Amino acid sequence: MSSLSILAVLLIAGVVAYFVGRIRSVKVCKGEQSTLHSRPTYHGFYLAVWTVLLAVFVLTVWSAAERPVQNYLAMKKMPASVLETSDAQKSLTMSVVDSIATGLPKLTAEEREIVRKARYGFVTPADARDVLARHGVILGSAPEPYVLAAADDLAISRALAATILPIVCFLVAAAGFLWGYTRLAPKLRARNIVESVMRWGLLAASTVAVLTTIGIVLSVLFETIHFFQMVPPQDFFFGTVWDPRFSSVGRAGGAQGQFGLLPLLWGTMFISIVALLVAVPVGLFAAIYMSEYAGPRVRTFSKPVLEILAGIPTIVYGFFALVTFGPFLRDTGAHIGLDISASSVLTAGIVMGVMIIPFVSSLSDDIMSAVPQSLREGSYGLGATQSETIKRVILPAALPGIVGAILLAASRAVGETMIVVLAAGIAANLTLNPLEPVTTITVKIVSQLTGDLEFNSPQTLVAFALGLTLFVITLGLNVYALYIVRRYREQYE
Repeated sequence: MSSLSILAVLLIAGVVAYFVGRIRSVKVCKGEQSTLHSRPTYHGFYLAVWTVLLAVFVLTVWSAAERPVQNYLAMKKMPASVLETSDAQKSLTMSVVDSIATGLPKLTAEEREIVRKARYGFVTPADARDVLARHGVILGSAPEPYVLAAADDLAISRALAATILPIVCFLVAAAGFLWGYTRLAPKLRARNIVESVMRWGLLAASTVAVLTTIGIVLSVLFETIHFFQMVPPQDFFFGTVWDPRFSSVGRAGGAQGQFGLLPLLWGTMFISIVALLVAVPVGLFAAIYMSEYAGPRVRTFSKPVLEILAGIPTIVYGFFALVTFGPFLRDTGAHIGLDISASSVLTAGIVMGVMIIPFVSSLSDDIMSAVPQSLREGSYGLGATQSETIKRVILPAALPGIVGAILLAASRAVGETMIVVLAAGIAANLTLNPLEPVTTITVKIVSQLTGDLEFNSPQTLVAFALGLTLFVITLGLNVYALYIVRRYREQYE
């Protein structure tokens, strides 16, 4: 029985316990609900919590610990020749064991017997490999007998755990139900207990988000420190050449290549600036129109249509730039005598600007709509026209929020990957010409983490240094946006 099925049964049991708790609370007060400390609804939730919460906790802990414990026990049974190898080799061996153990339940009784005979040496391992291949378990070579033995034991332990887990969960749920049922009484403070559980649940949810962020930052930080132990920080932050490949004899940059950040940082900023030059005027004018000029019917239609741009996957924008917009700019430039590359800063910046228009327009529209109507009426009462009211009253009042929206859109542009990969190229150039290709930090993070390089090589670890740099940039933009909004926010009654 899968963990999802067990969870579904527990939730159904919780619903049943809720109604049982409500009915029981009415009976214990003999129909006089005024004697109850808490309403029957809270008694129902109280019994449901006791029925579900402990069982779900057991299910979660069991599911999280099952695979690591089983793999650890399987590895302990390996011969010394395997245990003395490197961590990478042991991980590779365990992946083979896991693949075989996953495929064993699919085998028939006769096929399972062949695998067990291969385990004890009665048939060749190649016969076991052929049997497993029929059920989709593809092995590069015939497995060793100790690998088959570990896989067989692992499959048995998984089957045993799959049998025991639902029994344990359902017994815990039954025990929780009986405990909560016997405690239902008129003086039971069910509301206090239920609200405490909800409070701790909300705290746990927020803690998960915070801990996830901290974990991501620390993991990137530790790998970045490891990278700077191999490459001097000044060469990374102030280098003007990006060439992280291994160098041949006599080639500049030594055996590790060169990891200059400046070409990537400039490409990121250059494309983001072009994108903002497209998105800010269009988005701001669209927001002004929807907030101040459009009627209710037009606004109801145009705003959702405009926000659809934010829901289009970025790979679609990149494909559009690669297939349609980039060649269009190249052909148009050829007609007027300009040499425009199909993959260029201009292509990526314009397409990215279209993508982030909703970030500027929607947020700015909401901010301008929040300006009190009394300010508009006061401006009209002084004889100002609608355009003068927008320029001298609405925009100054909404300016902090608009600046915050622009900075948030900028952070979105800085972190974009797919559009740049397909529309701006992969060449790390320091150029002021928007008609030439460049690349960005995010593109190089992807390229450095793909391939067959060793994980502890500077060519791979540089991706974490780039990621930390990008994180600091986007964090700074977001913090500055919040500062602008809070510092210059107008307080209205």
